[in-house]
Amino acid sequence: MIALSSALAIAAGLTVAVAPAASAADSMVYLDGMKDARDVAAAGGKVFVAGDDEIIVTDSRGTITDTISDLPGAAGLAVTPDNKRAFVALSGAQQVLELDTDSLAVIRRIDVAPYPCPWNLTLSDNRLWVGYGCGNTFNGGVFGLDLSAAAPVPVPVVANIYNAPLVAAAGGTLAVGETGLSACDLMVYDVNGTTPVRRGVINGFDNSLVIYDLVITSDGSTVILNNLDGWDTTSLTKAFSFPGGAGSVAISPDGAHLAATGTTGYDITMFDMGTRAQTYRIFASYASPVIGTLAFSGVDVFTVLEEVTSQRRLRLWRAEGATLPGSTLKLSAPPTGTALVPLTATGTLTLADGSAPGPQPLVVTRKLPDGTSTTIPGVTTAADGTYTFTDTPPVSGTITYDVFWNGNADFRWSRTSAAVTAARHPSSITLSGPKTGTVGKQLSFSGVLDAGDQTPPSGALLVVYLTVSDGNLEFVGTVNTNSDGSFAFVDTPAVGGEHVYEVRWDGTNVFEYTRGTHNVTVRGRP
Repeated sequence: MIALSSALAIAAGLTVAVAPAASAADSMVYLDGMKDARDVAAAGGKVFVAGDDEIIVTDSRGTITDTISDLPGAAGLAVTPDNKRAFVALSGAQQVLELDTDSLAVIRRIDVAPYPCPWNLTLSDNRLWVGYGCGNTFNGGVFGLDLSAAAPVPVPVVANIYNAPLVAAAGGTLAVGETGLSACDLMVYDVNGTTPVRRGVINGFDNSLVIYDLVITSDGSTVILNNLDGWDTTSLTKAFSFPGGAGSVAISPDGAHLAATGTTGYDITMFDMGTRAQTYRIFASYASPVIGTLAFSGVDVFTVLEEVTSQRRLRLWRAEGATLPGSTLKLSAPPTGTALVPLTATGTLTLADGSAPGPQPLVVTRKLPDGTSTTIPGVTTAADGTYTFTDTPPVSGTITYDVFWNGNADFRWSRTSAAVTAARHPSSITLSGPKTGTVGKQLSFSGVLDAGDQTPPSGALLVVYLTVSDGNLEFVGTVNTNSDGSFAFVDTPAVGGEHVYEVRWDGTNVFEYTRGTHNVTVRGRP
């Protein structure tokens, strides 16, 4: 079994070059009522979140299904390789609880007194290693439990450690990491025999180690710390480093992927264990990954996020397909367009191995400037991954098209977007009337609001102005169009001179502003 320490955080991501916010196939659920999440584990199609005095249980997609209450100080979690049993450290009860992961029934409670505040757990073969300590004192340490015994008795490994140390065990090796100090030692033990034998210590001062998390490879040969350095557990020398640093780390069950959080902020990042290259990254907006809450579940990664807001609510985040090979969507749309005029966009779906994806359904969403969204139906890739869709922007402004592929069992989902700046549709006003008139006699005018190949809105409000012999612009009144865009109004000139009648329409978010004028020579007393 690949043992994960209970001070893990979060990892997953997008393609190497792009880092979007968490969305698309990812999901989040609020852990209402939980104030302090401490560990996450996955087993038997379930995800377990320990914190406060309870465990919240979800299905494999992150939907909450159960809550196990009355668990004083629920902290670290560990799961057996067959996923049938889970162990929970109860720091407030001086116990380790054994659960049936299917029925959620308590199998047994193991008393671990007098070792205070059991906190971090790791399994190796049939032994459970427990990091204990109540914090900010030197009463911490590690002990082991033989789970094959009817009543396991704690066997001490190391004591007098500041805080509850982190523990990770596999392949006959146990790694113990100090926490909470400005320089933290990493201790390595051989646990192949009945009694643990210390191989040595990697000095925290000499190597500038500040440990928040650690994880061990399945063969026990290497321990990887949160600074993304890998240490050989035999020679106790640094074996390799991944680029950057992190807050927490985890290794996928197949040993092929390293997950890390906090490499560049609120991110989840995946690395290839063989090449140590970054393969995937994604960000969480306004939410910080909680250290100690990372777990792989199949191809997905789960972690708990804490909102960076006054409410500080917790959310369980599922990063879907984090370990799968990636896919890339591209979208090419015209940068500009016109409201009510169709436009065509094209794009491609490419798989990581270069194979043709075949026909794949895509979800295309059009987002308008006011935030409302509409799905454009029936968009599917051709066999070679190309796709095309046509849409008519209903309004002017920035129109965003989002394309999403949900992925499949072999490749991770992907998404892309493009923005089109749509201009308002052209419009015009034609104004007709008499060319001459007389002071005191009514003049009649008519006109048409025209929108080219579109029907202008019925009842459009037009404003009529008048300028007499290059004088000031005067307000005459308003008039509404008929259903065909026509309109009419009358005016009785009070003075003589050259009259310029002007009709204006402010337009809408669909149609552009327009105006029309008509000149009348009015005779009579000025």
